[in-house]
Amino acid sequence: MAAAFESTEWIWRNGEMIRWEDATIHVLSHVVHYGSSVFEGIRCYKTPDGPAIFRLREHMRRFMDSAKIYRMELAPSLDTVAEACEAVVRMNNMDECYLRPIALRGYGSPGVNPLTCPVDVYVMCWYWGAYLGDEGITKGVDACISSWHRMAPNTFPSFAKAGGNYLSAQLMKMEAMANGYAEAIGLGPNGMLSEGSGQNLFLVRGGKLMTAALDGTFLPGITRDAVITIARDAGIEVIEAPLAREMIYIADEAFFTGTAAEITPIRSVDRIDVGNGAAGEIALMLQDKLLGIARGKYADKYGWLWPVKVEAGVV
Repeated sequence: MAAAFESTEWIWRNGEMIRWEDATIHVLSHVVHYGSSVFEGIRCYKTPDGPAIFRLREHMRRFMDSAKIYRMELAPSLDTVAEACEAVVRMNNMDECYLRPIALRGYGSPGVNPLTCPVDVYVMCWYWGAYLGDEGITKGVDACISSWHRMAPNTFPSFAKAGGNYLSAQLMKMEAMANGYAEAIGLGPNGMLSEGSGQNLFLVRGGKLMTAALDGTFLPGITRDAVITIARDAGIEVIEAPLAREMIYIADEAFFTGTAAEITPIRSVDRIDVGNGAAGEIALMLQDKLLGIARGKYADKYGWLWPVKVEAGVV
């Protein structure tokens, strides 16, 4: 089957650049059998001053945190992986792309114990447009409440962005698509709103922005944090608290946030219109501000952009 996206030429692996087609692993690699990987999703945007990676420092900190939680000792430092992200953008001549650093446990043991397996670190990039479609960004998407719940605290560590954590997300996504929806929304084990299959969730009611409190059922998103920062600076009250399922049905607006999804409005949930059934005013304002900073339209007063140096060279 052909790839669903266009490959690039170079991938960084353990300190060197290799060809895309050479980035292979053995079928007995620990990650294949047990999902033992941690990764990041990062966007690099085209700006008037050249490509710039959005919130690279924060993504690198979370990458290292994820590895620490899963007792994965990474040979490259935070700075080295950050420089590798910049290098693959430059080497592949990308002015805009999606970046995927990943640390995975390789070939070493067929058992659950991963400690005899080497840890390999890769950084790759490719072009990735709007995750839920261009129309979703402007007009919103239709979502459903999934029958699959998110993890309970102290089962899988939700603060780690680990490959195995996304098995339930796959079930959510496939169920939603099979039923005619673009995306799913998961509830926590207590029945409260948690997150999408790969996005954080926000509601708007009465001019206030609401999102679930960090409760161990979802990944604290870097875009989530950016949205909260922009909203508060705009004078919008932000409430982080447990949110009952029915709150999304009576919200004035709802939207997903994430590196891939950026800010994607939700126009309906379970075939009930959210607000007036269209992208909401606050969602679109926050979308404009976030993407405006990322693309150099507005000043980067938060220091979120990491410009990609134009000089040749690899890490």
